[in-house]
Amino acid sequence: MAEDRQRYSDSDLQEFKRVILEKIAKAEKDLALINESFLNDQNNGTDDTSPTFKAFEEGAETLSKEQNAILAGRQEKFLRDLRNALIRIENKTYGICRVTGKLIPKERLMAVPHATLSIEAKNMQR
Repeated sequence: MAEDRQRYSDSDLQEFKRVILEKIAKAEKDLALINESFLNDQNNGTDDTSPTFKAFEEGAETLSKEQNAILAGRQEKFLRDLRNALIRIENKTYGICRVTGKLIPKERLMAVPHATLSIEAKNMQR
């Protein structure tokens, strides 16, 4: 059983690393799209529209910018967490729950490769 071992094998760690690198590549593309959308929002002026419509569009534009900023922030945090997971792989501490000290099940790490808590530990936090 996975919990009996102290850490994941080097071959397991390489498999996790491959998954994480794929997720980083996708997350970086997504972040670039979000940032590109943000830059395009700034270029869509309302100078030639009526004052009433202009106020409505500016409000919608502000909301869109705020949403893009929130999305970009989340994506940057996700990327940071994934890069930190790569560091844990290099240190051979990847997949060890930071609360219980037990191995996080492989299925969980495949679904959430930046996880640092087992489900058991997450449930204890509630």
